[in-house]
Amino acid sequence: MSSDEEQGRITPLEKESDVYESVSPTGDNGNGILARLRNVETRLDAKLGVESEAINRKLPEERRPVKWHEELSMALLWASGTMNTSCFATGFLGWEFGLSLRQTITISILASILGGAVTGFAATFGAATGLRQISVSRYSFGWWPNKLIAFLNTIVQIGWASVACITGGLALTAVADGHLSLVVGIIILAVVAMLISLVGLKAILVYERYAWIVFFTIFLIIFGETGRYADNTTPTPLAGADLSGNVLGLVAIVYGSSASWVSTASDYYVHYPVDVSRVKVFLMTTFGVAVPTSVGMVAGCVAASALNNRVDWAAVYADDGIGFLIQDMLYPRGFAKFVLTLLVLSGINVNVISIYSAAISCQQFARPCARVPRFVWTFACFAVILALALGGREQLNTYLQNFLSLLGYWATSYFVILFVEHYLFRKGSFVNYDLDGWNDPSRLPIGLAALAAFLVGVAAWIVGMVETWYIGPLGKLIGKDGGDVANEFTFVVTLVTYIPARYLELKIFGR
Repeated sequence: MSSDEEQGRITPLEKESDVYESVSPTGDNGNGILARLRNVETRLDAKLGVESEAINRKLPEERRPVKWHEELSMALLWASGTMNTSCFATGFLGWEFGLSLRQTITISILASILGGAVTGFAATFGAATGLRQISVSRYSFGWWPNKLIAFLNTIVQIGWASVACITGGLALTAVADGHLSLVVGIIILAVVAMLISLVGLKAILVYERYAWIVFFTIFLIIFGETGRYADNTTPTPLAGADLSGNVLGLVAIVYGSSASWVSTASDYYVHYPVDVSRVKVFLMTTFGVAVPTSVGMVAGCVAASALNNRVDWAAVYADDGIGFLIQDMLYPRGFAKFVLTLLVLSGINVNVISIYSAAISCQQFARPCARVPRFVWTFACFAVILALALGGREQLNTYLQNFLSLLGYWATSYFVILFVEHYLFRKGSFVNYDLDGWNDPSRLPIGLAALAAFLVGVAAWIVGMVETWYIGPLGKLIGKDGGDVANEFTFVVTLVTYIPARYLELKIFGR
C-alpha cells in the first residue's frame, strides 16, 4: 500500500464534491431552487466561512498545523458545552431520588468520567480520518443502515438543544421577575444559538474556547453561597434493592448525559493534523467532558441538599422552578440577576454544538439531502428544537430523567459497534480503512451485522430501562421503583451479537 493510500488521500478525479454536485437535484444543473440556495451558501462561505462543503472529507493536505492554544479546544469546546444549567438541574435528581449528598456526588463524578470516555474514543476518529462522526460510522454500519444512525443522532442533538432552551429560558424568566414569559426566553436562546452555529466550525471553536470561563466562575460562586447550607449529614432512607435501583437510575442519567456526545465527537476534530496524538485527543476530550459536567452537576447536588435546611428555597424550587431558586440562593439580589443573565448564555453553548451537528447529520439522510445547503438544515433543526422546547417547558425534570437515560442506551450500542470494528476487525489501524471510499456504497461494509447488533441492543434497552412512562421486565426486578440496567444489558448483548455477525458478514460479502 502506498503512503498516499495509508493516509487516505484522494486523487483529483475522486473529489468527494463530485458525488454531490454531479447531478443537479432539479435536473437543470444550476437553475433549480437548490442550485440557487447552494450558490447563496457558496457566497456566504466566501464572506463568513459557513462551510459550504461541511460533510466532505477533510484531506490531510488541506489541514494546517494547529498551535498549542488551539489544541486546548479539544477540552474547552466540551467545557463550554457541558457546564450549563442543564447539568446543574440534573444534579438535583439524586436528591429527588432520595440519595445522600455523598452518594450523589460520587455517582455524578464517576458516571461523568465513564460517559466522557465513550465520547473521547469517538473523538479520536476525527483527525485520523478527516470525517464527521456519522460518516465514520459508515465503516461499521455501511451505507443504508447508517442512515438510521444519522436520523437518531439528529433526534439526540435536537433533544439536547431543547433541554438547554428550557433551562436557559427559566433563568431568563427569573431575571425578568416573571415579566418575560418562558416562551420568549426559549425563543431568544434558540435564535442566538442558531445564528452562531450557522457560521460554522471556526466560529464555534473560537466562541466555545472562552465561554467556559464565565460558567466556571458562576458555579464557584454557587458553591460559595450555598455550600454552608449543604446537608452532608442526613443519610439516605433507602436500603437494599431500593437503594440499588435508585443508584442505577442516577448512573444511567449521568452517564447518558456525558456519553451522548459520542455521535458528534469527531465533527470537531477534522481540522487537526492527521498525525495528532490520539492519546492526547482521547484524554483531553474525556476530561473535557467529564470535569465540567461534574462541576455543574456537583453544584446542583450541593444546592439540592441545601433544600433540606432551607425550607424557603425548597418552596421556591417546587413552585417556581430552578431559575427563581438560583435567584433566591445568591446574594445580593442585583448580583443574582446578573449571574442568571450570564447563565442564560450556557444554554446557547450546548445549542451551538447540537444544532451544528444535527444539520450535518440531516445532510446524510440521503444524497438529495446532501445537496440541500447546511444553512437550510440549520433553520429546519432550529424550528424543531423550538417546537419541542415550547411543548416540554412545564415538565423539565421528567424531560431530563427520560431523555438523558435514552441517550445513554443508544450511545452504548453505537460505541460498542465502533470499538469492536476498529480494534478487532481493523486491527486498531486506520491503514485498514478505505478512506477514499467513504462516500461510495460499494466500498463500504454492507452493515447488516451492525444493524442486527444495534436492533438487538434496542431490545435490551426495552428489557432493562426504567422511565417514568415504562419499566422493563428486567429493570422491574430491582427495588420498588425499578433499577435501570439498560446500559449494562445493552453493552453485553450488542457485543455478543456484533462479533459473530460481523465475521459472518465478512465471510459472505467480503467487506
